[in-house]
Amino acid sequence: MSAQVPPAMRGAVDLGALATARQNAADAQERAAQRAADPQAATVELSYDVTEATFQSEVIDKSFQVPVVVDLWATWCEPCKQLSPLLEKLVEEDAGTWLLAKVDVDAQQAIGAAFQVQSIPSIVAIVKGQPVPLFQGALPEAQVRQFLTELLKVAATAGLTGLGNETAPPVTGQADAVAEPSESDARFDAAFDAFEAGDWDGAEAAYRAVLATDPAEPDALAGLIRVELMRRTDGVDPQAALATSDATPEDVTAASLAADIDLLNGDARAAFARLIQTVRLTSGDERAKAREHLVGLFDLVGASDPDVVSARTALANALF
Repeated sequence: MSAQVPPAMRGAVDLGALATARQNAADAQERAAQRAADPQAATVELSYDVTEATFQSEVIDKSFQVPVVVDLWATWCEPCKQLSPLLEKLVEEDAGTWLLAKVDVDAQQAIGAAFQVQSIPSIVAIVKGQPVPLFQGALPEAQVRQFLTELLKVAATAGLTGLGNETAPPVTGQADAVAEPSESDARFDAAFDAFEAGDWDGAEAAYRAVLATDPAEPDALAGLIRVELMRRTDGVDPQAALATSDATPEDVTAASLAADIDLLNGDARAAFARLIQTVRLTSGDERAKAREHLVGLFDLVGASDPDVVSARTALANALF
């Protein structure tokens, strides 16, 4: 038997997370071009050293405009010598979507004590004056980029979109971010009909047909996410799936399926909490799988949803 489609999922899809990611990328490219063309703009420091005297103005105050990543390092730390240049490279590439504040914990011991640093390098972000722990140690570029991606999503929900966009209004509610295709848009009729009939292959084909002519069409992209969710849960015994996950919370496969069931039951908060627990209990590839599945559910629910906002912070803490 096909899994039942929740009525609220027809047509009304929150694409805040997907739209924000695309817009942030476009904004970053535009700012990079502006900085290259404008000598005055090019003087804006994206990475800089911070002392106890400048911490308030250069980190806390600026964090109300743009997320500030704090690199806690020391001259004797060999892993720091690998990570710090990587962070400097990435902050330049991202062209003002975040700033890098570098703190020598030997020279600035009060700052290190404030962050309760136990090992270095330690990386912490500040968003609107609040710390968001990221990671410790010298990670590969791909993993560092994952943490930064999550940070920018958290910042976007707080209304921070980077240098040059400080006056952009914050996300104020899910209704504002809902992208709903017009009822007269016949491109989606076949997809809706297939979706309600439980024909996941047909729905996928219909959404991909839209994307073939409009690759960035947000509702079609969201439709594919919904189709995959329904395909994963088709024919599944909900109670058995939930019980299995409850009994083995470290099992990523079981937790992912149970989280899908939670979401279909209308309990996004339970879905997120389940996968965050699994992230805490796992490591390596298994942790990456749990995180990836959770982020996919974030995209489906929408960046402006309060449960997504709080879960992103919880995820950052779990990863740290």
